[in-house]
Amino acid sequence: MSDIVFLLNGEAMRVTGQPLTRTLLDWLREVKHLTGTKEGCNEGDCGACTVMVTDADGSCELNACILLIGQLHGKAVRTIEGISGADGTPHPVQDAMVKHHGSQCGFCTPGIVVSLAVGHQNGLENFDEQLAGNLCRCTGYAPIIRAAEAARHAPVPEWMAEDLSALNGLGARPPFMPTSTEALAKWYLDNPDATLIGGATDVGLWVTKRLQDLPKVAFLNGIDDLKQISVTDHEIRIGAGVTITDLEALMKDHHPSFAAMLRRYSSTQIRNAATIGGNIANGSPIGDGPPALIALGATLHLRRGDSRREMRLEGFFVEYGKQDRMAGEFVEAISIPRQPDTLKCYKLSKRFDQDISAVCGCFNITVEGGKITKARIAFGGMAGTPHRAHHVEDALTGKPWDQQTISATRAHFAQDYTPMSDMRASAAYRLETAQNMLTRYYYESQGMATNVLEVTP
Repeated sequence: MSDIVFLLNGEAMRVTGQPLTRTLLDWLREVKHLTGTKEGCNEGDCGACTVMVTDADGSCELNACILLIGQLHGKAVRTIEGISGADGTPHPVQDAMVKHHGSQCGFCTPGIVVSLAVGHQNGLENFDEQLAGNLCRCTGYAPIIRAAEAARHAPVPEWMAEDLSALNGLGARPPFMPTSTEALAKWYLDNPDATLIGGATDVGLWVTKRLQDLPKVAFLNGIDDLKQISVTDHEIRIGAGVTITDLEALMKDHHPSFAAMLRRYSSTQIRNAATIGGNIANGSPIGDGPPALIALGATLHLRRGDSRREMRLEGFFVEYGKQDRMAGEFVEAISIPRQPDTLKCYKLSKRFDQDISAVCGCFNITVEGGKITKARIAFGGMAGTPHRAHHVEDALTGKPWDQQTISATRAHFAQDYTPMSDMRASAAYRLETAQNMLTRYYYESQGMATNVLEVTP
């Protein structure tokens, strides 16, 4: 246990004697008795616990239920109690929510107000996306959207801009929050049994759902060199600490289909916290990042002490729950070779927003002179790990790019995958939809409309 210093609703807090992995939600409600921040799902799905967090990179909304208190050192937090002014003056969003009847039972309202206040502060007007992580069963969202639209041109209140200027006086970072990869490499080599925490969107559930005790942790959100992105003529290098939000923004300029799929990666709150390094390192068979990166031919960069090694990303996933990573070794970066954009990513889930993939298929096929010269295809949700479709790729390469080749290749999916049946999809459904994704890729390459979310005359 170490002291944690941060701002809470404009007031400096020094938290002593608390486990670093205690959730902010629990601390707010049980210690500070700030009960406006609600506990709903306790796993980052419903948004009732949304808070605003500000640091040198700006303000964003995060889920307090899986935000660990050790992550907050040196930051500023505003709960629903701090969205209005100290004299009780309502924030423009609060005022608009009242006038447009945006609240009924009120349980979800605090989180919704905080999400909209962050969007208002950042000048965002994509309200449907902003609220995708805030569930409301009462209003149908129409009055909430009307409130957001009514408040969008109102000036940002002065008290909302005070946090950033006050952060400089919060002192140096503590030992559990290394400031460089050099410091992390040394510390992790000495503490290989420790848990490394990026955004805590996965580890947070170990705490809230599995009730795990994590006595030795390091928080990586203070390591700026893990957040670096470098784009050269040859490659795009992405630090392991880059958030999904920032990765989405990057991919819009290089591989827009990847970006569109990342837009459906959980919610705004989760994307603001989750890192691409964590999405890879946890080895989930349904993580949405690895299939696209594998299809792009990504290289994984690992570090252990002063030693570094690299491998093709697909080689990192050995089997379910097992990765090719030594004790004391961590993911430092991922690099993608620059290439013409032929990538298409298809995420199949029961809900469009904020849902786990039943199948995530990513296709990167090069056609020259009417023939397929190269194919890289990878799936999530089809095996115990993110997995390349080697037999499908071999069946395509060298063949004419036509409907006959696509039809003949469908049978090869069963050589690459033996998916399981679970609550999200049956094995047969997964296999057939994976085959259909190849057909969709072909149709799109021929200029045919396949997006069921768009209506065209």
